Amino acid sequence: MPNNKTGVRHLILATAGHVDHGKTALVKALTGVDTDRLPEEKARGITIDLGFARLALPGFSVGVIDVPGHEDFIRNMIAGLGAIDLALLVVAADDGWMPQTEEHFQILNYLGIRHGVVAITKCDQGDPPRITADVRDQLRGTLLSEMPIVETSARVATGLDELKQALARVSAGIPPPRDCGKPRLFVDRVFALRGTGTVVTGTLTGGRLSRGKTISAQPQNLRARIRSIQSHNESLEVALPGTRTALNLPDLRADEIPRGSVLTTIDSAESSRAIDAMVERSARGFLPLRSLKNASVVQVHYGSARFPARILLLDRRELPPGETAIARLRFTEPVFVFAGDRFLIRDSSGRQTVAGGVVLNPKAEGTRFRGPAERSFLQARAVGPNDLITLLRTQLQRDKFVRRAALLLQSSFGEEEITNAVNRLAGEKKVFASGTIVADAAWWSASRQRAIDAIDTEHAANPERAGLDLAQLRAHLSLEDAELENALIADLSQREFVFAQGAIKRRSHQPSLPAVLSEAGRKILATLAARPFDPPSRKELIVDAAAHRAFRFLSETGEVVVLNEDVLLSADAFEQMKSRIAQALRSSGPATVSELRQMLGTTRRIVVPLLERCDREGLTSRQGDRRALRSPRA
Repeated sequence: MPNNKTGVRHLILATAGHVDHGKTALVKALTGVDTDRLPEEKARGITIDLGFARLALPGFSVGVIDVPGHEDFIRNMIAGLGAIDLALLVVAADDGWMPQTEEHFQILNYLGIRHGVVAITKCDQGDPPRITADVRDQLRGTLLSEMPIVETSARVATGLDELKQALARVSAGIPPPRDCGKPRLFVDRVFALRGTGTVVTGTLTGGRLSRGKTISAQPQNLRARIRSIQSHNESLEVALPGTRTALNLPDLRADEIPRGSVLTTIDSAESSRAIDAMVERSARGFLPLRSLKNASVVQVHYGSARFPARILLLDRRELPPGETAIARLRFTEPVFVFAGDRFLIRDSSGRQTVAGGVVLNPKAEGTRFRGPAERSFLQARAVGPNDLITLLRTQLQRDKFVRRAALLLQSSFGEEEITNAVNRLAGEKKVFASGTIVADAAWWSASRQRAIDAIDTEHAANPERAGLDLAQLRAHLSLEDAELENALIADLSQREFVFAQGAIKRRSHQPSLPAVLSEAGRKILATLAARPFDPPSRKELIVDAAAHRAFRFLSETGEVVVLNEDVLLSADAFEQMKSRIAQALRSSGPATVSELRQMLGTTRRIVVPLLERCDREGLTSRQGDRRALRSPRA
């Protein structure tokens, strides 16, 4: 599937190999570009060709990253992580497989690179058949065991067409770049141009970037607008994933977004000073291999950045070659990563690659690394660090519930993929989903049962009540999230429960006074009936706990009307008084409070809150110091 309008797919190729094995000469022979030249001297406006070559293949435009220096190779090769599509491993016929070849090959495996070609260079010298056979032995049993091997010579221009054909065949088998709607550009070059401003270049992965779009630079958490975009000297409105991309960011100074920064459009992106990961060590190597000890200081190469870190192993004191372990990496500065991202670990001096890793938890700062919950989470996630279902279920099992918008936010899975996975798991009763909330099914079921038990307990203890107050339910379940609360009420309401007037109850529940409260209820009603238009105060009526419970029942069932904190009326008296007020105003016109009080034979204590209630109900309206009967609207 092409990733531009012309039908040509863009791919990124990284060279690898021992120093002086002819990587740069081979790239020049293939592309005509000498990647050793200083790109700044060639700058003409915004361009991404600076320091990179472009190889045209049938149906493909291949951006070649070739940096001869060893340290630069490490840092550039992993720029963009999964955005590197294939590798060109170079082995010289006059030298063979060397220590740096081995290290670079291990890096390819650590980064999960599965596509590539081996070029045997300098085949006009040495013993090409023997080197080819040795290389095939070195590849056996690895992710790249099926890489084609092509014998070449840049000096006498042999094997170049065959190499291009091999690269084209391998390129045809590479899946198209993922567009999950989460673009990340790993900045590997930053410079300023007069009249243009700051320009950054890097490999774009995960999504598209559009001209005029606002991006954030991480971990600095700075915002900037994209003024213009270029790719291979071509101005673009939209940059697609899998392409070398240059962005003009005039809102930022060049020193504000150094090499290693990540540009993204994820609004709620967060960096962290700690990540948890699965770390693996190869048993291969020319140099003596020592164990990686717990609490060692290491150099972590991630994206286009390098960070010093301390590595803490979960359940062991050291990690010997050929084994894997769960580890926490603590950084001195924040890093912005996704779950499933791959990285490299080099020793503290930065001279030797000692391990590779895949991110399990991109935001581990503040979590208990060796606590039971986190241990279980990491061990489960390590089984499938790049599997959507595994990532989703482990997050829910640990966090219990998550808002949809935050679910696997820092992962390489898009909104539609995550939604489909949630729907599938919800159909299998493995997760619960309602509105904006997605929750672990077992936790949700237990929470719902606790709510049901609380409602039933309330019905048994206070049968006169309409149901369990929402405030009580919230406190009982420690619900501090309004959306979670709404989801719970919605779930209960789809069953045999009803929510109304701030309380939730079983549909079958009919409030009734228990025998122990019946006498208190009768007494309240009798007292109100004895003085219907001038009842005693609430304090006089509600004299003990039984009377309070009985009164609450009577008010919820409508037998007692509460005018304010002091005045209570029987329902019958309330209707009679409203009827008399309406009749008086209809026959005699607007009246004052005093006139209505005298007409009812009551006190100001009663009539003022009564008239205010009539106003609220739309029976009367206030006109200065008088009340008038409100005429019904047509």
